[in-house]
Amino acid sequence: MTRRPAPSRTNAAQAPARFGPAPHNAWTLEGGRVSLVRAPRQPRPVPMDAEPQPIAFDLARSALVVVDMQNDFCHPEGWFAQKGIGTRAARKPIATIARLLPAWRAAGGAVVWLNWGIRADRLNLSPTVQFKGKRGADGVSYAEHSPIDHGPSLVQGSWGAQVIDELAVEPGDITVHKHRLSGFWDNELDSVLRQQGLGTLLFAGINTDRCVFSTLQDANFLGYDCVLLKDACGTSSPAYVTRGIHFMVQQLHGFVATAESLLGSLASLSPSLPKR
Repeated sequence: MTRRPAPSRTNAAQAPARFGPAPHNAWTLEGGRVSLVRAPRQPRPVPMDAEPQPIAFDLARSALVVVDMQNDFCHPEGWFAQKGIGTRAARKPIATIARLLPAWRAAGGAVVWLNWGIRADRLNLSPTVQFKGKRGADGVSYAEHSPIDHGPSLVQGSWGAQVIDELAVEPGDITVHKHRLSGFWDNELDSVLRQQGLGTLLFAGINTDRCVFSTLQDANFLGYDCVLLKDACGTSSPAYVTRGIHFMVQQLHGFVATAESLLGSLASLSPSLPKR
């Protein structure tokens, strides 16, 4: 006679099953019942000097957003350098960001890499975007090849779209590809941040007055708390443009602070506080 396998454990004896994009944003299935109750996260307040006022933010629901620190902008053989645009301003934030990332991760903060990563066929890039990327019949535009050929410029998965070697992307980081100056258009950035419960965004990267500010401004319009880390950003634009951006952020969109101040605040955190 064929023996039947022993019956499995009942649902009540099984470990709960969880469904969701993050531990604090998940349904639980246990004993045949679905619980919609989310597990709360303990706030982790971090005080920091900022302008126009000092602030305190919740590390448990904050992300460091690093914008466009990619080969095509920062490498001496990248798309911009081959167009004759110097890389000095783009490379200026590298050392600061490289020092900030380990301390931020060690404290339990989320890291979001917000990078250009366009479609190779450019079907969603408007004439304005394509013209401004090329500016002339002989120029090299998005998804085209430069004379020193590292692949199509800023196409997702290409060398040019990769983060520069000096800044390590860790497995626990979040990467989102964008197709406009603002990281909130035609992609999933807003959805990812909301599902992860990340409501405060601290901005680093390039260029201060272009992709960083466009993304920060849209983040403010969408209801996010915004902090611009001015010494972790760079731009090739004139200094008065940067001053104008700082003024606009302080007046309308959030706060301006420094990575140096943030590093000091992170160093003072109690090691007993829970992390993400």
